Amino acid sequence: MRFETTRSFDRDWKRLSADARAAFVAVVPAFSEACDRWVVEPGAGWPGSLRVRPMVNAGGIFELTWSFAGPDGRATWEWTTIRLDDGSVVPAVRWRRIGGHELFGRP
Repeated sequence: MRFETTRSFDRDWKRLSADARAAFVAVVPAFSEACDRWVVEPGAGWPGSLRVRPMVNAGGIFELTWSFAGPDGRATWEWTTIRLDDGSVVPAVRWRRIGGHELFGRP
């Protein structure tokens, strides 16, 4: 799955500890694979370990939680599309925020 990041995500990323970054990077392959599956089969289940849910009162934004403790690991994201060099348009994920539970105030 292709992705892009928001400036907020980029700022959040810089503030994360090395352990938090490593934990996120470790779950990205499973998340990417699940996204690819979802594109082919909308409604396909998400791996339980990723706890992917639509955010309440934030239409079109989803949350991903891979750790509830030590460090709290959460990210928000939304579906988007990316235009490739050949002009084709493909589905992608736009990472919006990353950090702990506090990011849910401004997803």
